[in-house]
Amino acid sequence: MPAAITFKSGTKAPDAAVVNQDDKATRLADFKGDWLVLYFYPKDDTPGCTVEACEFSVGIRAFAALDAQVVGCSPDVPERHRKFIAKYKLKVDLLSDPKHVLLLKYGAWGEKKLYGRVSMGVIRSTVLIDPEGKVAFHWPTVKAAGHADAVAAKLKELRSERGA
Repeated sequence: MPAAITFKSGTKAPDAAVVNQDDKATRLADFKGDWLVLYFYPKDDTPGCTVEACEFSVGIRAFAALDAQVVGCSPDVPERHRKFIAKYKLKVDLLSDPKHVLLLKYGAWGEKKLYGRVSMGVIRSTVLIDPEGKVAFHWPTVKAAGHADAVAAKLKELRSERGA
């Protein structure tokens, strides 16, 4: 079992090549120069994951005004991501990581307990990456509802501290 990972502010954000919902090769380095909200979630079109994706989509203009892009990541394949995006009119890009490459680098794949049962799966978490490609804040576990607002508030706080 991979050890839990918690990132300290200022740590270089791990990178890996994955594809987005359009089968386009994507690296986190592609977002350098902007803030990046990278959230990890278990599965498209499930209740908690839908709440989280919809809340980030509702707030997408506010994130853009803060020079931030929002990207979700799950083990789902691009075709499933496209259906999820279309069904809920999502405004976020979704990364496909079926081999758990990015998920493992961010400690978002590991042992979980649900109703007393232990299994391996996605640990819902979020990393806020600054324009220089460094971790600005890490939420190692999150609840879906209300999380997008918490991320926006933290982003505003960090930008204020940096004089942006």
